[in-house]
Amino acid sequence: MKITIAKTEFQQRLSDIQPVVEKKSTMPILSHFLLKTAKSGSTITATDLETAIREPIAAEVAAEGALSVPARKLFEIVREVEGDIQIETEDSQWIRVKAGPASFRIACLPAEDYPLWPDLGASEQIEVDARELARMIEKTAYAAGESDTRYTLNGILFHLRAAERDLTIVGTDGHRMAVISMPLDAAAGWTGTEEKKLIVQRKAATELEKFLPGVERIKISLGKNHVLFQVGEVLFLTRLIEGSYPNYGQVIPANNEKKITVSREAFIRALRRVSVMSRERSNAVRMDASQDLLTLNSSNPDLGEAKDEVPARYSGDSISLGFNARYLIEALSAMEGENVTFELQDPLSPTLLRPEGEPSYRCVIMPMRI
Repeated sequence: MKITIAKTEFQQRLSDIQPVVEKKSTMPILSHFLLKTAKSGSTITATDLETAIREPIAAEVAAEGALSVPARKLFEIVREVEGDIQIETEDSQWIRVKAGPASFRIACLPAEDYPLWPDLGASEQIEVDARELARMIEKTAYAAGESDTRYTLNGILFHLRAAERDLTIVGTDGHRMAVISMPLDAAAGWTGTEEKKLIVQRKAATELEKFLPGVERIKISLGKNHVLFQVGEVLFLTRLIEGSYPNYGQVIPANNEKKITVSREAFIRALRRVSVMSRERSNAVRMDASQDLLTLNSSNPDLGEAKDEVPARYSGDSISLGFNARYLIEALSAMEGENVTFELQDPLSPTLLRPEGEPSYRCVIMPMRI
């Protein structure tokens, strides 16, 4: 192998794969990436066995070859050197990296030891707007679980509904839930007659989101155990989480009688102020709704108390609610409308948050006993 690559090109490609490369794996090969060079086209591939990324790389190829290269160390080298970068193999275990007067010799592993790219098998395909998919992931991933013992909650649900002809994405950790839908147009090319439910790992979804800006459409191939996203020239593949996702439709409350509407930005600011004095673990904040006013309170026996008020549209009987302030702030921050409406039945029933101007986006938060 003997190639020359522009620093900016190489640094960007190596930066893209860093989140996927395993840092503390018991398998040394997973801390490497596979560099394949050919005059017909060169690629870099990285995987942690759950997610894999393959990107083309623009290189001047004098001699073709393939090798597994330490990902983090080469990235650090490329970031510090100046000028075009030359890479040449010395044998099957070493490469020489040169840039200007700087020279590095790096130990590598054989290309044939690198994990194979998973085979999707028979797959259905769908094409969607990349910007809208990025928006949907951003509005749901925050609500998914992290290291939850109920493993399916550590992912977000991609639900293709044949009857409604739409794609619904859901994130939940059992205490809160975010749901958003997007209609599928004719350009989507999906001809499925049955619903499909894909549970995508939260980490994979958030990494995918980073590739979506600047791309108009994204192709999605739906396999049995994996899903492949083609983002321009980048291939992003991830293993699906096995299991049953909660029936989110049953969680969304309907026919709520009590409705409280507040300015979203004003409410976020008040929550941030009041939550400063709440207990760190629970982040508990009490909301007292009365005629056209929402009062926020928090207390900590070791620190003191906090109180703030926000104007609200509410005409029902006075009611007190308890919430995890962080859950509320994250849900409200994912919204875009000027106002948000809280819909509920009683202080301990699931509360539905509806942002103004976003009818397809719904958030549900379980209140706390106060």
